[in-house]
Amino acid sequence: HVQLVESGGGSVQVGGSLRLSCVASGNHARVYSMGWYRQYPDKEREGVAGINYKGIAWYSDSAKGRFNVSQEETKKTLHLQMHNLKPEDTAMYYCRTRKCSANMCYETQTYWGQGTQVTVS
Repeated sequence: HVQLVESGGGSVQVGGSLRLSCVASGNHARVYSMGWYRQYPDKEREGVAGINYKGIAWYSDSAKGRFNVSQEETKKTLHLQMHNLKPEDTAMYYCRTRKCSANMCYETQTYWGQGTQVTVS
C-alpha cells in the first residue's frame, strides 16, 4: 500500500506563488507515475501536471508557462511550483501516484492523497 501526504496549499493573492509538495511512503517503488490533479466543487478531478513513469513531465494547458513540476531523486517526492496564480486556480489539489511496469501503468494500483486547498483571491 502507498500513502501520499500533500502540503503547501494556502491562500494567496492573484499573481502570487505557491509550492505544493507530495511525499509518498509505504510500498512505493521507483517505477511510478506521479501527478497533481485539482477538483472544483461539483466537478471531476482534472490533471494539472505530473511526471510519467518514463520521467517525462506533462502539463495541462492552463498550467503551461506558469507551473513547474519536479521530482526528487528518490522519486518519492513530487513538487508543483505555481506562479502567477489566478482565481480560477482555486481548487482542492490532490497528488496521485500509479504503479507502472516498464511499458504500462496499472489503474487498479492508483493512490490518492487527502488533498490540499489552494485559494487565490
